[in-house]
Amino acid sequence: MERARDVKMHSPAFLRNREPILTVLSRIAPPAGLALEIASGSGEHAGFFASAFPEIIWQPSDRTPAALASIEVHRVDCGLDNLLPPILLDVTAQSWPIESADIVLCINMIHISPWQAAKGLMQGAGRVLPQGGMLFLYGPFKEGGIHTAESNRLFDEDLRARNPVWGVRDLEEVIEIAADNKLIHRETIGMPANNRSLIFERLPR
Repeated sequence: MERARDVKMHSPAFLRNREPILTVLSRIAPPAGLALEIASGSGEHAGFFASAFPEIIWQPSDRTPAALASIEVHRVDCGLDNLLPPILLDVTAQSWPIESADIVLCINMIHISPWQAAKGLMQGAGRVLPQGGMLFLYGPFKEGGIHTAESNRLFDEDLRARNPVWGVRDLEEVIEIAADNKLIHRETIGMPANNRSLIFERLPR
C-alpha cells in the first residue's frame, strides 16, 4: 500500500481551480451519461467532479504511465461507483478507446503539448461527441495573438524554453481547428489566474 501511495501525485493548481471549473461545468454538464476527461494528470479533478456529478459516469484518461498510476490511486481512495479506472489515451491517435461520450473535458493540456495534440483533441472530440455534446477546455490563452496578462507571457516563455513545441495557444486558432471538426465555439469565460474556459458544442453530423 505504501508503494501505491508513492505514485500519488498532487497538483497545486487543482486546489485553486476546482471550484471555478465546477461552477462552469454545472451549467453545461448533461444530467446523466459519460464524461471523458482527457489528460487527467494527477487524477484529482476526476475524483472531485465525479463526486459533484453522481449521475454522470466519469472516465479519466492519460497517455503517461505515471499519471495513470496516480489517477488509479486517487480513484481507489475516492471509492466512487461512477469513477471508472483510467484508460490510456493519446489524443493524436486516429482512433480512441472510447467510441462515444456525452461531454469531453480537457484541463491544462494544450499549452503543455505539441500543437498536434490540440488538433488531435478536436478531431477526437468531433468523433465521440453526439450532436449537442459539449467540449470544455481550460487553461491560459492568447487573444488576438496577445497575452492577456504579463504572467501569461512569462509562463509562455518558460514553456517554450522547456520545450519549443509547447506554448500558450491563440484563442482564435483553437476556435478555428474546432470548427474544422464541427465543434462550434459557444462561450469564452474568464477564470482566476488569467485562465479561460472555452465551451464548444458538437454540430449535427
